[in-house]
Amino acid sequence: MIFVKVGKRQSIDKALSIFKRKVKESGMMLELRERAFYQKPSAEKREKNNKAKLRNKYKVLKENSE
Repeated sequence: MIFVKVGKRQSIDKALSIFKRKVKESGMMLELRERAFYQKPSAEKREKNNKAKLRNKYKVLKENSE
């Protein structure tokens, strides 16, 4: 659970931005999006392999451009 304590002189807007940053850093929203629908294990594996191929492709392109 993520908590943000609001001080007496701290604005609500500042506290809200701190909360949003903590949620983003924790990866909570990403996990919720992934769990929204059931995904078959084979589909997860396929997606994982595709992401790895894409990462490798960009890595090779970056090395070639330098």
